[in-house]
Formats: sequence, structure tokens, C-alpha cells
Amino acid sequence: MQQERRAFLIVAGRLIALSGAASLAWDAVVAGAPESAPNYRLADHWWGMIVDIEKCIGCGNCVRACKAENDVPREPGCFRTWVERYQIDPDDFEHPTVDSPDGAYDGFPEIAGPTERLKIFFVPKLCNQCAHSPCVQVCPVGATFESPDGAVLVDQSRCLGCRYCVQACPYGCRFIDPRTHTADKCSLCYHRITRGLTTACCETCPTGARQLADLKDPADPVHEFLRTHKVNVLKPQMATGAKLYYNGLDGAVR
Repeated sequence: MQQERRAFLIVAGRLIALSGAASLAWDAVVAGAPESAPNYRLADHWWGMIVDIEKCIGCGNCVRACKAENDVPREPGCFRTWVERYQIDPDDFEHPTVDSPDGAYDGFPEIAGPTERLKIFFVPKLCNQCAHSPCVQVCPVGATFESPDGAVLVDQSRCLGCRYCVQACPYGCRFIDPRTHTADKCSLCYHRITRGLTTACCETCPTGARQLADLKDPADPVHEFLRTHKVNVLKPQMATGAKLYYNGLDGAVR
């Protein structure tokens, strides 16, 4: 009886965890083609993300979750997402002090010295999921591509490791995986969002500073947020069609 009860709970737990969209998409995910799931239509989605700088506390949860979820190497410079801390002196606002120890994997140390006059805030960084991606334009073999649902992805089986995309990204969001010698970047946890889940970084953020956004879903809270907040994108002069929207973005952020 105990064995039957345990088996039932295991099966029930799987059904609960994979209910709705996730359950129907599971076979396609296992096959390595989540976008082919019967309940996932590429044309119905246009993915982006909101980052509320006013809510970010620099804890590093997002960085740790991303590395664990996506098997990102711990070597220096290998980040799909990282967090920067800005310290701005009102007498020298054009030269902020910016640090990001190990990408904020373990958060940030306390600032030595007085901080009363400083403006201090944290800025999460990741791929901007551009609609007009410079990285896609320079890839000689089409390994980097824009999915019809707005995600910029990398087909590692085709990547040559030429680094053209790394150089072309104006946000510094790409790196070469030292294990595979291929390009890597944030994929918006594509294997998760096509199952009806959110990204690992959004799921683990304790303050809700990050929110996955489906810009084609009229019921998505992103639309109300965009109407009621003054949002900006990084380096708008690059005209990349970035879909990473920041609330509270200081002009000193680069």
C-alpha cells in the first residue's frame, strides 16, 4: 500500500508540475524542439523582459540560478547574465564607479568609506533580445538567428567559434564557452518559456526586479507596466530594437 501511494504521489507531482501548457509541450521539449509543441505557436508570442532597477538589491540570485539552469561555466567572463553596481558622485556624475565582482555571483561586498553623498544602485545585464540583432547580421553561417517569437538563439551545432557575434554585440552579452569553443548567451531560458514557465532568473528574484514579458499577449502585465512607467533601453542610438526594458535607468549606465 505504501509503495502504491508513493508511486501515485510521484506521478501526481509530475502532473501538477507539468500541468497546462507545460504538460502538452513536454514531448516536444524532450525531443529538443519545444517550439513544435502542439500548444505552442511561435506567431502567438513576442518575448522580452522588464528590469526594474529600483527593485534590484544586487543579491546575485539571478546569476547563480542562470548558471545552474543553463550549465554556464564558472570561468571568468562566462555569464549569460550578471549584475553591475553603480556609485555616482554628484560632483562627478560623468565618471561613475562600476563594479561587478565575479558577475555578482556572490553578491557585492560592502562599500568602504562614506556613502552618504553617493547614488548607489544595481543594474542587471543580459542579452537584449534585439529585433534587429547585430550579432545575427554578422554570423557567417547562420548559427545565431532570430526566432519568430522574438528570441535570439544560438545553434551551437553550426557555430564556428569565429567570435564575430561577440564583437558585434553592443551590450557585451556574449562569450565563447571554453568547453565547446562556441558562442553562448542568454536564451531567455527558451526551454522553459516554451513550456509555459518563466526564466530561472525571474523565478528566483526575491523582489520581482525581473519580469518575463510576452509583448503579444494582451493580458500580460507588461502592457500596464509600460503605460505607467518611464522605461528605457540601453544604447537606444544603436537602433537594435532591444526588448530589454529598464525602469529607473540612470543616464550614467553604459
